[in-house]
Amino acid sequence: MFDQALKPFLQSHYLQPLTDPVDQCVGYHLRRVTERFPELQMKVIADYEVHPNRRPKILAQTAAHVAGAAYYYQRRDVEEDPWGTKHIAGVCIHPRFGGWFAIRGVVLLPGITVPDLPHRKPPDCVPARADRITLLEGFNFHWRDWTYRDVVTPQERYSEEQKAYFSTPPAERLALLGLAQPSEEPSTLPEHSFPLLTKPQNPSRVRSWLSPSVSPPVSPVP
Repeated sequence: MFDQALKPFLQSHYLQPLTDPVDQCVGYHLRRVTERFPELQMKVIADYEVHPNRRPKILAQTAAHVAGAAYYYQRRDVEEDPWGTKHIAGVCIHPRFGGWFAIRGVVLLPGITVPDLPHRKPPDCVPARADRITLLEGFNFHWRDWTYRDVVTPQERYSEEQKAYFSTPPAERLALLGLAQPSEEPSTLPEHSFPLLTKPQNPSRVRSWLSPSVSPPVSPVP
């Protein structure tokens, strides 16, 4: 997503107001899906969309598990877990990509039914109890070092650019890209909105940082 979607998006779209480039990129591509198949009247929901009470419109990891795309490992998947009263969040793992992926949205097809469609279970690629403990502890307590994502050997990992971007605090990511901060953040944004375009604050920095010929900063490892 980062190299094939976000970087080209940033290279061709200078956004205003500047909010979250990843969310805006996701909204752009989800809208393109609906425009490509207008006859289906599909409904798309991005992972960042929330109700007025701030509750998420979708539980992305649950959706991935139900769809059979990736197994959502939770505390209940560990017999006699060792965590006592600690809160343990769950995490999806993909058989090909391990933890090196994100679920950015869902596509719904209202009115379309396929009665004979077999239910597809998500592949259980972390079957051992000890490995599940290592996975959940890594995700909950050591997520900054990225190692939980390698609980299965992935076919592909995030690039150093992508790791640097997501290792940067959200408030500092626009500066990392050389883009100007918004003068005033809007209270609400329409779903899948596409703001007006503007030039970046530092065009040379954007071009160099997003260029594949330039080595990005190495992401920090605590």
